[in-house]
Amino acid sequence: MKDFFNEKTHCFCGGKRFLAAGSWLKEYFGQKTIKLSIDGGFTCPNRDGSKGFGGCTFCSDTGSGEFASSIDEQIRLLSKKWPSAKYLAYFQNHTNTYASVSELRQKYCDILGNPKIEGLVIGTRPDCLSDDVLDLLEEINKNHFLWVELGLQTIHQKTADEFNRCYDLCEFDRAVDELSKRGIRYVVHLILGLPDETHDMMLDSVRYVSQKPGLFGMKLHLLNIVKGSALACTHADYLPFSSIDEYVDLVVKCLEIIPPDVTIHRLTGDAPRSILISPPWSFNKRTILNRIDEQLSLRDTWQGKFAFKDQ
Repeated sequence: MKDFFNEKTHCFCGGKRFLAAGSWLKEYFGQKTIKLSIDGGFTCPNRDGSKGFGGCTFCSDTGSGEFASSIDEQIRLLSKKWPSAKYLAYFQNHTNTYASVSELRQKYCDILGNPKIEGLVIGTRPDCLSDDVLDLLEEINKNHFLWVELGLQTIHQKTADEFNRCYDLCEFDRAVDELSKRGIRYVVHLILGLPDETHDMMLDSVRYVSQKPGLFGMKLHLLNIVKGSALACTHADYLPFSSIDEYVDLVVKCLEIIPPDVTIHRLTGDAPRSILISPPWSFNKRTILNRIDEQLSLRDTWQGKFAFKDQ
């Protein structure tokens, strides 16, 4: 893989001032590569009573998988625009390692048997990565492209307890250590705007994750309050950020402290407008992303500019 960062222009490949995951994938596979969200039929340990009920309070009934549909249908639609694209199967909603190893093996291998699929992306919880599951992932990783996505959301336990995460930070630490030792790429999800968290608390979460061994990527989600979630009942009027500009300012500060070799997979929320309650401007995804690009340029700053200061 080539050096993605141009020190003269402060730009990464693709002209962005951050390392966009799409650009990394295009370089790795040689052409545009698209994630296809699929529903693996899994549930979650804090939905079925194993650890709790109701799921995380920000989660909708679908387990944050509103866009999941069949692989063949997605490829049919996408191939009209990108006829030569490559595809990764993204097990997205709920907890996609929460089953017996035999069931996981069957589901993963069934998808990998599709000749149009180049590899897997598996969304899960750090506390659902037992040694036998890790062994299976390590086996797949040796023969197929793979990364694992971990829903951390925050390092602050009080916040985590309030949104019903049902695992402690030490579980996350163990999971990333094990994934790193086995050479398995992993991406960490963080939510910006959780109730009662200050900007400094959110930046602390970014700093903490940024220093983890083997970190491949990061997702920064704007908190969306959506219909069907517990937050819709308890925080329907909550506004995580007063404006797009306030949110953009925080995202820029986050990017500045994320190491430049960490791929960026998301910089805002992505809830369908039909279920979005708050913030009312969240559906303007393109506007938010354009403002982030604009502010990075206006401030002459970039991902990783301050990544190694005070660390």
